[in-house]
Parts: sequence; structure tokens; C-alpha cells
Amino acid sequence: MNAWNHFSITTRVTLFTATAAALLCALLAVTVMIAIHRYATEHLVAELAAAGGKMAYKVENDGWSEPLVEHEGRDVQVVTPTGSVATSTPTLVGKPVMAAFVPEGMEIAIGEVCGGVFPPGRCEQVVAQSAYRDGQDWAIYTSLPSVPWYVEPWLAATVVGGAALLALAIIGLGRGIVIASLRPVNAVRAELDKITETCPERRVAMPQSQDEIRDLAGSVNQTLARLQAAMEQQRTFTTDASHELRTPIAAIRAEVEDALYAPEDTSVSNVGNAILPSLDRLERIVGDLLTLARQHQEDVQCEPQQIDLAQLVTTEHERRAETGKSVEIILEPSVMVMGNRQRLARLLSNLLDNAERHADRAITIQVRQAPSSKRDLQRFPRGVAILEVIDDGPGIDPDKREFVFQRFARLDSARGRLAGGTGLGLPIARQIAEQHGGSLGIEDSARGTRIVLRLPMA
Repeated sequence: MNAWNHFSITTRVTLFTATAAALLCALLAVTVMIAIHRYATEHLVAELAAAGGKMAYKVENDGWSEPLVEHEGRDVQVVTPTGSVATSTPTLVGKPVMAAFVPEGMEIAIGEVCGGVFPPGRCEQVVAQSAYRDGQDWAIYTSLPSVPWYVEPWLAATVVGGAALLALAIIGLGRGIVIASLRPVNAVRAELDKITETCPERRVAMPQSQDEIRDLAGSVNQTLARLQAAMEQQRTFTTDASHELRTPIAAIRAEVEDALYAPEDTSVSNVGNAILPSLDRLERIVGDLLTLARQHQEDVQCEPQQIDLAQLVTTEHERRAETGKSVEIILEPSVMVMGNRQRLARLLSNLLDNAERHADRAITIQVRQAPSSKRDLQRFPRGVAILEVIDDGPGIDPDKREFVFQRFARLDSARGRLAGGTGLGLPIARQIAEQHGGSLGIEDSARGTRIVLRLPMA
């Protein structure tokens, strides 16, 4: 099988077509020769039966006269009721009856006899029939050489030659069809190679035919579009990450250079206190980047377990330090989801971090369940588990709600670097939600920001 895979598709299809065509044409040739041989044999038997019938008529009426037959190669024997040969053609004079079978009544008996009264290696088609004479049944035997399997040499040559030509025609036609069918594939491949080498923005030309090749070209173009989008996203992400990392590094460098330039105006504790916030920020950015990288590589389904959202919220809230802002928790029991507890805890932590940074005085956390809408019935077949985190901060304009889920995205004013965020918390939270088959978005609220997580009920 491995050696077979080394051949091209054209070669493999051609070999398969050649084998199938050879077998089918050989079968056709054999079938035709069998049909012709059977027809010739039946014609021969009919001829012998007619000749034997004429001889039986003579025996029953006037006797017989010489010669018994006029056909060259035909032999005739007239056998008496006692089993002796009354007369025969010259080639069988003095020989016993040519066949062991006898006719029954008015029915004729047909058989093939090889050897015996005939020359060695020769087979004859024999027909036996009855003749009524002097109140007794006589037997008339007529024979002719059997029809060979090839009937006639020229006929066999014609059939075999025609089958060979038909096989060659099928092979040529099959190879031509394969080459023509693969020509668009080769064109797509060649154009894809050019796109890879020169211009990723180009796309493969769509064939005019409405077939699988057109579907292949469409899939290739979709893949190219996704690859281009991924490359652009990667470039943007790299640029943003470099910029975000440069800011705390520049702040640390400035503090250190100032300390080195005028060591008498500062102290180690002052320098440490000055650079620690930048180091903290740098550590958070690196940690979030590692989290994003791990989530791309790992599968959330590797450790699925049943999780009570109310219990998860309670545990996460008790674990967090006091921030001086009031937190109202409204929990509906038995809101169960399937997923990874550690990742869902990270999602909730990111939402709470975001709310704590931007809330004025109060944060509300609510957990409840709701029935699935007709539109989301396939996505949430057992209902929807809803977790809401609401802050009373400045809020987000509707046209900027999707912007905050982009990596390193921040809004002006309150949602800037001074708020302490890295710009990765909400993108990480949305990615975790989507990995669990849910959604995360910002919805309307009377005041502040209302972030809503929807997950399928367990």
C-alpha cells in the first residue's frame, strides 16, 4: 500500500482503469464467444436433426440409397432394432454404433462423442432419432465435428481484437478524464504556491464549474482569509504587547537612572517603592499573556465537572480582599454548569477585578437561570445559566462595548492605565466563556456597566 501511494493520482486511476477495463473486456469477449459457440452448436444440431429426419423418412418408406449423405464430413448410421449397423457412411463401415445413447420414442437424443468410432482427439456432435419400419423402431445416428470454442479463427480474432481496442479506448478515456479533472486542482495549487511566496492578500481564482473543485477553491480562500486575519491579529497583538511592556520598563529605567545620576537625593527604599508598581504591572501583563497562550493550547473539555455557580461566586467573593466597596450578592441555588472550575474561577475573578476598578461605591453579583429562547435552543438545550456583574461606575457607551473585549483595549478617562488593568482581563474572560460553549457581553444597565455571562445548564 505504501508503494502504491508513491504513484500520482493520474497513474493510480489509470492503472485501476486499465485493470478494470481489461477484466470487463475479457469477460465481454468470453461472453460473446460463448454465445456465438452456443448459437453455432444449436445450428449444427438443427442441421443434423434435419438430415437425420430425411434419412428416417427414407428408412420408413422406400429404404435408403447410396450415398447416404451429400454433406462433406457428415456421418450417418442406420441401426436395426437388434443394435447392429444396417448401413453407414464410408468412414464408419465396419464400425460399431457411434454413440451409446438411444432415442426415446419420437424424441431425439443429442450428445457429444469423443474418440470411439471417430479418430483420436476428435469430438463429434451426434443426434439420434427413431424410424418406424416393419413394426419395429430403428435408430438413425447423424454426426458432424463439434464446433470448437473459437468457432472460426477469424471470428475469435475479431472478438478478441475488438475487446482489446475497447479496453484501450476505456483506458485512454479514463486517463483523459482524470487529467482534465485534476487540471483545475493543479491550477489552484500553483496559484496557492504563488500566493504563499509573494502576496498573502491574493485569493485563488474560482473555477466556473459548479463541482467539488469550486468547493475546494472556496475552502482554500476561506483558509487564506483566516490565515491573513490571524497574521494581522498576531502583528497587532505583538505591537500592543511590546507597547504595554515598554511602558513599565521605561518607568523602571527612569527611576533607576535618576537614582544613579543623583544617588545623594534618594535611597534604596525610595527607588524600590517607586519601581514596585511598575514591576507589579509588568508581572500582571506577563501573567495574562501566559494565560492567553495556555488557553489556546489546552482544551476545556479535558477536565469537565459539574459546578454550582452560586457556590463558585461565594467562594471567590470570600477569597478576595476588602476594597471598601459594598458588594451585593443575589444567588439562585442549583444553577449547575459543566466545565473547568479553575478557568471559570479565573473568569469570575477578572469580572470582579474589572468591576472593582471602575465602581464608585457598589458592586452587584447575581446568579440565576432562565429558559432557552427558540433561537438559542440548540446552543442551550437545558436552559441558560446567567451570571451578572454590575458596577455603579461611569459605564460604557453602547458603540464601545465590543471594543473593551479586544486585547490591550482601554477606554479613555476612568478606564486608563491608572486604573491598574492590563487590557487583557475581559478578553481572557470572553475566551473562557466561549470555550465553555457560552457567551460574555455588556448589556444595558440603569447605571454603570453590566457584564452578563451565559452558559449552558448542566
